[in-house]
Amino acid sequence: MSARTRIAVVAIGAVLALAAPAAAAAEGNGGALHATAELRNLDDMVVGWARFTEDANGILHVNVHVRGLSEGLHGIHIHAKANCDSDLLPFDGATGHHALAGQTHGLVDPPSGAHAGDLPNLTVNGAKVGHLDATSDRATLSAGPRSVFDANGSALVIHAGWDDQVTNPTGNSGSRIACGIIVAD
Repeated sequence: MSARTRIAVVAIGAVLALAAPAAAAAEGNGGALHATAELRNLDDMVVGWARFTEDANGILHVNVHVRGLSEGLHGIHIHAKANCDSDLLPFDGATGHHALAGQTHGLVDPPSGAHAGDLPNLTVNGAKVGHLDATSDRATLSAGPRSVFDANGSALVIHAGWDDQVTNPTGNSGSRIACGIIVAD
């Protein structure tokens, strides 16, 4: 075996060794991929969590639970950067919505397609407890252009007001009140 062949065999073995844990984890979960986010408010207090599951059909299931937010509807979006820092504005480190080129905001049939990070409003009840169960075919946990795990990662951000699902770029949903970095399970 030549030196070049040995290097190729070692390189292939290394790639397979790195891929094996991810494949085994997906197999152990019925082929599903998982991620989570711990949601914190501006006082750095935990106000909830989110769980993301991508099923075998590539559909992303988003399950969010929060406590202590004001009653009513709140815009909630997957943002383009895994950064919940606040520089000039609350949680502005997360930048804009996770989106492919040419997409505009809103789930109400924009001509170019909704942002990959657009989600339905989060509903918070009178006891200040909120819940969202949503699905998306625009964002994914898998590798590729729609992945929340691109080079910058992603964050989940909750806004003070409701999302009108039309107004670009944020649905007129107001300031950011909670943020969590999305991490793979």
